[in-house]
Amino acid sequence: MTDTRTGESAVVAEPTGLLPRLAALRERVAALVDHRAATDPTATDPLRGLYLSEDAVRHLLSAGPRPPAGDLTPSLDPPDALLALAARLRLTGLDAAILLVSLAPDLDRSFEPLYGYLNDDVSRRRATVGLALDLCGAPAHLAAARARFHSAAPLRAYGLLDVEDPERPFLSRPLRVPDRLLAHLLGDDTPDAALHGFLHELPPPLPADDEDFVHRLAHRLRDGGPRTVYLREHREGDGLAAIASALGAAGLDALRFAGPDDRVADLLREARLTDRAVVLSGLPDKPGDLIGALADAPDVTVLLTDPRPYDPHWSTHDPLVLDAPRRRTGGTAAWAVALGGAEPGFDLATTVAPYRLGGERIARAAHAASALAAFEGVPLTADHVRLAARQQSASGLERHARRIRPDVGWTDLVLPDRPLTQLHELALRARHRDRVLGEWRLSAGGGRGRGVLALFAGESGTGKTLSAEVVAAELGLDLYVVQLSSVVDKYVGETEKNLERIFTEADRTDAVLLFDEADAVFGKRSEVKDAHDKYANMESAYLLQRLESFDGIALLTTNLRANIDEAFTRRLDLVVDFPFPDPGQRVALWRHGLAHVPCVDGIDPTPLAKDFELAGGSIRSAVVTAAYLAAGRGEQVADADLLEGARREYRKAGRLVPGEANW
Repeated sequence: MTDTRTGESAVVAEPTGLLPRLAALRERVAALVDHRAATDPTATDPLRGLYLSEDAVRHLLSAGPRPPAGDLTPSLDPPDALLALAARLRLTGLDAAILLVSLAPDLDRSFEPLYGYLNDDVSRRRATVGLALDLCGAPAHLAAARARFHSAAPLRAYGLLDVEDPERPFLSRPLRVPDRLLAHLLGDDTPDAALHGFLHELPPPLPADDEDFVHRLAHRLRDGGPRTVYLREHREGDGLAAIASALGAAGLDALRFAGPDDRVADLLREARLTDRAVVLSGLPDKPGDLIGALADAPDVTVLLTDPRPYDPHWSTHDPLVLDAPRRRTGGTAAWAVALGGAEPGFDLATTVAPYRLGGERIARAAHAASALAAFEGVPLTADHVRLAARQQSASGLERHARRIRPDVGWTDLVLPDRPLTQLHELALRARHRDRVLGEWRLSAGGGRGRGVLALFAGESGTGKTLSAEVVAAELGLDLYVVQLSSVVDKYVGETEKNLERIFTEADRTDAVLLFDEADAVFGKRSEVKDAHDKYANMESAYLLQRLESFDGIALLTTNLRANIDEAFTRRLDLVVDFPFPDPGQRVALWRHGLAHVPCVDGIDPTPLAKDFELAGGSIRSAVVTAAYLAAGRGEQVADADLLEGARREYRKAGRLVPGEANW
């Protein structure tokens, strides 16, 4: 057979533990047949032979298969799977005997007619409750023996035995052993077909951010502590990463389940048969029935993880409730292991610093990065890792924001030293916020997050949005520009709901969030004169609270810094002022815009930079206009094209175009 977990071919040993037991059971059946023949007055009735004669029974008893021959000593025999299962699940000897009686027809066909004979009905070829008790030597009137077939007794509660036809008298109800149990006893541990598509691989255990937490949880799982544990995760993947590390440290295997409630019984039986824990992440909206069914199985270790706080109404058996360790940015050790342990040819710590991926996502990102490098036929680079990490961090933000894949760098910025230094500091804060605010405990407390918030203030076209894109590129993150049209709503409370969706998705995503023209949302609160003022102030109050608990990177831009409420400003990490470019900077902006444009020899934008007071965005638009004019003629860009581009920008702004005497 093939091992479904490893994909490798495995040789399954003959079930030598079961066959001798069947031989012993055959002797008990023979004794019962003798007893029936001696006491049954119809034993010699020729009509009875119409369905099964006594001679036929004797033949079946003598012709059945015997245990396999061989000179293997008992110490070398494979372990008795039935006894091992009974010991692990604390079944009684009577329970194990009942299972053996019930599974015999599924393992040896000769038991079918024998059971039919003993049931006085050739069509009833399975053991019944009464027959099982007779073969086990248990009186049918004994309450303790009858109780082994109760729905709450281990055999049925654990899904090991089905008692069918409940409308029949108790002793004549047939017994059936699930196919999955018989397969397990025969050495086949292929998961139950009922669980197909609902079992998934656990992420590989990677070095954890909080080793102490992992070791304490592993100790509880390994040494008989609480069997059911609920981990509340702050960010998707945190809980699953901690569970994988704890299980690995405890040396336990697990079944990761993602399926409907009606498969829980099959799941628990699978966990019992294979002696594995059960792991569930991302619970349904109403998880009460699911958690209740799992918590009611004290013999199975169950690990649950979800972003919601545990609700005592979900189950009468409360699990051990813990907060999963927060996944810090970086996680260099986990990345190094996922990438194969070899020393990369780049600064791994700096490359992965902005990302807060869980263990499973890190492993998938490392695999994707290696695949990208192999596809290009080059060694693994930081760009491969960043791209793969961004792919694993994709989210639902695109429903509310426009994604920009940064394709710029610091050389694309033409700014004075002060704002440029502040932008570098912003990237520095984003990389090291977990260390400063978390490990060094410099967070203000009160449920405040570890986010980085900055305001870019300056006139239109001075480089605010471009700077946000450069910061995102430096961090290896995508930039999401919030569409205010999808946020602001005229109905009371809807704007807050839309913003909450954005912040929630941003908390789950490694990205830079940009609120362009932020004064439309983060404007000053006003004196309450009517209902409109009241609800407008409520929006601002909500934003103030939400920004404090935000864990991501949010940038706000405004053309009018004075319009931003002072309460927002106090919560900002940085306020970067973007001044209007002076003539020297305008020259640099013109030349940067023309860097990849074919120009005539000797072209000089210096006079334009002196006479036309344009911001960087307007200069870029002027260069684009000049390029189109030149392309239409099939020529290179000349001074006249640049002049026309500058004049058009002035006309768009309604400004007086400088005279043409010097041109």
